[in-house]
Amino acid sequence: MSIDRHSWIRRAAASAAAAFLSLASFSAPAAAQEKVTVFAAASMKTALDNANKAWTTQGGGQVTVSYAASSALAKQIESGAPADIFISADLDWMNYVSDKKLVKEDTRFNWLGNRIVLVAAKDGAKPVDIRPGFDLAGLLKGGRLAMGAPNAVPAGKYGKASLERLGVWSSVEISVASAESVRAALAFVSRGEAPYGIVYQTDAAADPGVAIVGTFPADTHPPIIYPIATLSESKSKDAPAYLDYLMSDKAAPFFEKEGFAVLK
Repeated sequence: MSIDRHSWIRRAAASAAAAFLSLASFSAPAAAQEKVTVFAAASMKTALDNANKAWTTQGGGQVTVSYAASSALAKQIESGAPADIFISADLDWMNYVSDKKLVKEDTRFNWLGNRIVLVAAKDGAKPVDIRPGFDLAGLLKGGRLAMGAPNAVPAGKYGKASLERLGVWSSVEISVASAESVRAALAFVSRGEAPYGIVYQTDAAADPGVAIVGTFPADTHPPIIYPIATLSESKSKDAPAYLDYLMSDKAAPFFEKEGFAVLK
């Protein structure tokens, strides 16, 4: 009787061990996936959110994105904020974190291109001929010109450069409603708080409350380039696969649909 009882205990223990190993094997793929944390320029939101949904649906795991002005994100990275991928709306802020050895240089690419446009509230919007000396101050009629902070936010820097090249900046500088990001500038116009704003064409496409009334000539400002890179302190093992996905032909349509030009 004692022998039968001991035999039963051994058989039960063996069955439990086999069940545990089977469960561990079944759970291994899910456990292997790690969250990828992305710091991305605010103008990326619509396209990147859609691309991330596809990535997750295809079994790519969880992606968490913090959207803000590239300047703010670069400063957060410098201060030690944990992130795996950085997408900047200009080369300057990527160079800023790169110069501080916070980027894995072999993962850095000039990924997307964009355009800056003049927008107005959709109701009553009329085309504007953007040319040297055009009367932007007159169009404002005492109102504000919404744009990202001209000395920090990439869209604001591009906008200021273009207006200076067109000989218009000095007439509207005091009228600028400086915003913390390009999406915040867009909101000023969409809510009717500013009659005109300078934003990326991709942002304008994301807000049905505004209309593009003019496009700034590409030769009046530095090329608009969105670089992407993995950060030196990245801890996610899934970050390389995620970066490859974003730069693949599979992800490209999400960005092209919103008006980005895929450079790589």
